[in-house]
Amino acid sequence: MAAAWSADNSSAAALGNSSPAAPLADSGGDVLLVTCVLGTILMLMCVVGMAGNIYTLVVVNVSVRLTGSMYVYIVNLALADLLYLSTIPFVVSTYLAQDWYFGDVGCRVIFSLDFLTMHASIFILTIMSTERYLAVVNPLDTLSRSRSYRRSVTCAVWLVSFLLALPTMIMIELKRDIRDGLLKRMCHPTWQIGAYKVYLTVLFNTCILAPGCIMGCLYLRLARTYWVSQHAMFADQGTSRSPKQKVFYMIFSIVLAYWACFLPFWLWQLLSIYYLGHGILSHRVMVYVNLAVTCLAYSNSCINPFLYTLLAQNYRERVHGRHKELAGSACRFRPASQRSVSSASHHFTDMPTIVHLGGVTDGCSVGAILGELEMLSRL
Repeated sequence: MAAAWSADNSSAAALGNSSPAAPLADSGGDVLLVTCVLGTILMLMCVVGMAGNIYTLVVVNVSVRLTGSMYVYIVNLALADLLYLSTIPFVVSTYLAQDWYFGDVGCRVIFSLDFLTMHASIFILTIMSTERYLAVVNPLDTLSRSRSYRRSVTCAVWLVSFLLALPTMIMIELKRDIRDGLLKRMCHPTWQIGAYKVYLTVLFNTCILAPGCIMGCLYLRLARTYWVSQHAMFADQGTSRSPKQKVFYMIFSIVLAYWACFLPFWLWQLLSIYYLGHGILSHRVMVYVNLAVTCLAYSNSCINPFLYTLLAQNYRERVHGRHKELAGSACRFRPASQRSVSSASHHFTDMPTIVHLGGVTDGCSVGAILGELEMLSRL
């Protein structure tokens, strides 16, 4: 949620993208124009993001359900993103109409839903990153986890996200005011400013900063492992080729998308309550920045289907083809105990798997393992 100072009460923060502090008309037609443009962008993002996430749910349930252990996480990520994107029409309509038409219950439900689904999406992304990393360092342990275990993890994610959003649901009310002879309503928090500062600071550190650092560290180690493994394979083949860069681009894109979408949004929230609450910036600038960072935050839910699910489907299809090749050629005579580890790796993760089992580094196992990594570079 965007935090903006209420124009008539500097001791309280007006939670929400949907509760502008003052009428847009008071700041000139250019503000209204920019609001319309950004509102149009938000609505386009809503349409594209919802289409992508609905398509994700269909594809995952139809073609991946029986074989993909990431199925539970992908489905819940798509649901979280769908719910998050569903709040966009309320944001846009309120900014354009300069009024809140959805009542006190709407304030509590929509604002808390915004927080809940944002955090659920972030937590699920973090869990997916952890799952992929563990598939590299401990593939057998990852393979042994059941779908019921993953369902329990996602239930815990939704519960924690709900508890974090619960204060927003409680500490908000619908406030009515007369402006230029017209009744205007807006969702107004009942927080004391000190308590609200603590609340947002805790949310930023536990729900944004910590997950982002975890994801960055895990994907950095995955990239390093891929680099080392590629060099080892090329050295065994006596070639001087370099590892394919597309794998690194994809990993970099995942990390960059997270920070680029969420960091500006949350830094703006913290700046708004700590430094910008006493008229330091004009209302016009506040509206511009608020809408811009709101677009960035929502864009993550539009990007997720392409970064995770659509690529994962292509990767799965190619992995199946590669494993058929490997099963019928170079790996034909390898002992079953070794072959089962690498050939099953696609069964429990949609990211590349690198297996280290007591020095088992024969050319066939390295080829099978790195073959899965190289699938990403062809997506």
